[in-house]
Amino acid sequence: MSSPLFQPYDLGGLKLSNRIVIAPMCQYSASDGNATDWHLMHVGQMALSGAGLFVIEATAVEAEGRISAADLGLWNDANEAALRRVLEGVRAHSGMPIAIQLGHAGRKASVARPWEGGAQIAPTAGGWQTVAPSSIPHAAHENPPLALDADGLRRVRTAFAEAAKRAARLGLDAIEVHGAHGYLLHQFLSPLANTRDDAYGGALENRLRFPLEVFDAVREAFPHDRPVGMRISASDWVDGGWDIEQSVVLAQALKARGASFIHVSSGGVSTAQQIPLTPGYQVPFAERIRAETGLPTIAVGLITEPEHAESILAAGRADLIGLARAMLYDPRWPWHAAAKLGAQIKVAPQYLRCAPREVARLFG
Repeated sequence: MSSPLFQPYDLGGLKLSNRIVIAPMCQYSASDGNATDWHLMHVGQMALSGAGLFVIEATAVEAEGRISAADLGLWNDANEAALRRVLEGVRAHSGMPIAIQLGHAGRKASVARPWEGGAQIAPTAGGWQTVAPSSIPHAAHENPPLALDADGLRRVRTAFAEAAKRAARLGLDAIEVHGAHGYLLHQFLSPLANTRDDAYGGALENRLRFPLEVFDAVREAFPHDRPVGMRISASDWVDGGWDIEQSVVLAQALKARGASFIHVSSGGVSTAQQIPLTPGYQVPFAERIRAETGLPTIAVGLITEPEHAESILAAGRADLIGLARAMLYDPRWPWHAAAKLGAQIKVAPQYLRCAPREVARLFG
């Protein structure tokens, strides 16, 4: 029987050669939102990895929505042109489908790069004023964000839609709306970050409203024959916060609006989170959402071994497996997984002669 991990998959009309998804990974290497030579090298090596789909890192829809000043963006013509250069270079040598994650950092914006400490940079120290559902900082010592008013909500919705149009012009194959990891859309979902008393806060229906409006705007702006999904944090890992029950309701609403997939992560909205970091610790969330909604589901989180990934799919707990840090550590992870699982994988012809003798049929 063929390996489940290496069976093809139809993701909302997008044909994937296998079930391995390279999850978005911030590179903190852009210049004014523009992709650089680093992105050409990074995307290039990921696109030659043999995975079924590559998702470009969290890409800000407006300058204020960047996590750091070195984040990738897609809010102006220069951003679009820089990313086009990268994509044209990569596509000349790889047919792998490429998606993009569009996001806004909200109150978690304006921070230093991780290798520079990662602390928030105040406006008075060269950062910028952040925005959020409510004027509650992520950490008590940080600069409080401004609560978005009606004009601000409209501006952010429009920015997501305009970035989706740019993604379409770039020929990107899919969009993942970033609703996870404590960034702006997750902030609206979580009662820990959203204490509004208008139509966007309070009851679950209200907290869902803005993320769903953004999804609708992106879905409307992107060609309907290309998939749009959302990445969510299924739990805040804090009592009284966002949880799996609310995540199921969100997933059902997304499915009704034409979402093609949901990418299930967790955490990020609160410094009080208590996460049990064990291999596959987020898979039960993906499994439940898949079971209760039927929405194509990507499971992610400390899945590093091919046999583990295979077992998740074989048990029907998810449809696709997301890998991030494992791909940075081993950009040939899909090759090595195929070799372990007795599968075959397509590679660039320049690499056909490199298969070890013991897996001589690896590349077909």
